[in-house]
Amino acid sequence: MTDIPRRTAARTAKLASLPLGAAGRAAAGWGRRLAGGNGEEISAQMMQKSAEQLFAVLGELKGGAMKFGQALSVFEAAVPEEYAAPFRESLVKLQSAAPPMPPRDVDRMLSEQFGRGWRSRFTEFDDTPAAAASIGQVHRAVWRDGREVAVKVQYPGAEQALLSDLRQLSRMSRLMQPFLPGLDIKPLISELQDRMAEELDYRDEADNQRAFAAAYDGDPQVKVPKVVASAPKAMVSEWVTGRKLSDVIARGTQEERDHAALQLSEFLYASPERVGLLHADPHPGNFLLLEDGRLMVIDFGAVARLPDGMPRPLSEMLRLALAERPVDLLAHLQREGFVRTGSQMTADEAMAYLAPFTEPMHTESFRFDRAWLQKQAERVGDLRSPQFNTGRELNLPAQYLLVHRVTMGTIGVLCQLDADVPLRGIVQQWNPWIFEDSPASG
Repeated sequence: MTDIPRRTAARTAKLASLPLGAAGRAAAGWGRRLAGGNGEEISAQMMQKSAEQLFAVLGELKGGAMKFGQALSVFEAAVPEEYAAPFRESLVKLQSAAPPMPPRDVDRMLSEQFGRGWRSRFTEFDDTPAAAASIGQVHRAVWRDGREVAVKVQYPGAEQALLSDLRQLSRMSRLMQPFLPGLDIKPLISELQDRMAEELDYRDEADNQRAFAAAYDGDPQVKVPKVVASAPKAMVSEWVTGRKLSDVIARGTQEERDHAALQLSEFLYASPERVGLLHADPHPGNFLLLEDGRLMVIDFGAVARLPDGMPRPLSEMLRLALAERPVDLLAHLQREGFVRTGSQMTADEAMAYLAPFTEPMHTESFRFDRAWLQKQAERVGDLRSPQFNTGRELNLPAQYLLVHRVTMGTIGVLCQLDADVPLRGIVQQWNPWIFEDSPASG
């Protein structure tokens, strides 16, 4: 079969073959520890085999299954080391690799998008893909004007596969939930479903990339490849090589990891103000470091549209939490729909829940690491924790879900980098009013 397996039954069978039994037993052991019980011991060999199968199935299916795997890979830093280690390498692979589609399918897709004479647009075209993603793969080529370019081609059957995968993953979310008690998987899948239509039309992605490339043209910190040509299921942009962020995470020096974290944080907080858009797929496969130290950003299929910059209600929540004004904070949360109807939450409970999340803003530099993130995940996921019940009374309005996921995803990557980040100064540069009432501002 030359395209993504499209039949629901076939794809469901593949997903069902995932080792949910072994993985579920391991996760359940962690869940029981959170609830006060004894953790179940799972052999390293079994976990390694499960990890390998996870990569094989999600990578082969591509589509929504691989997209979901990429989304989860961002949060692996929140999982206790004894469970995360065997899966880390497999999840990282999903950030930038997948089995390729045959050359005849590439030729067919590009003929449909750019016409039968599509090869005349290039002086060279490498039929072997250079990289793969969830719904397409990338080929290296030389445009007719001599520029080296990246040609992104969508997998045949991507749309049907995405919808099928996400429906099935939504049904299976309860089985996967124990892996990440601090993250509600079902809304993550729902949000992915909502974004699929945009990502399937590469013309939308090209428009997004053009906007970012224009805003960051000549920027000393960020590089966005310029778009050369686009069609609904194919896109051509400048080719730029760099060091993968996943390699910096795995083998970078402390200086390299701190630098990468600084560039990534700056990009996250600056782009809503500079572009009116937020890159909404913050997994390490979408970021590279260039030799001159700049951060190269790719894959603009998913963006949050923020024409007025970062949403004011989210910034106001951060401002009040930093200012340690619990009564005003609770009133704001209630007014903006962040608290469920009928909640008996007190101002002190709201403050206690949010305080650790504002911790990185209280000092000039903050160390993001796995231990800190795991502590936060256990704090909000532990059934015995007071914050667990507080979390159940909070609500995230739909219009902020994507921004929240990007923020938490970026924090996950920063913790993978194990880096010191001057986050307070970065946020203060782009949203200075947030710190006006903060005790630390003076």
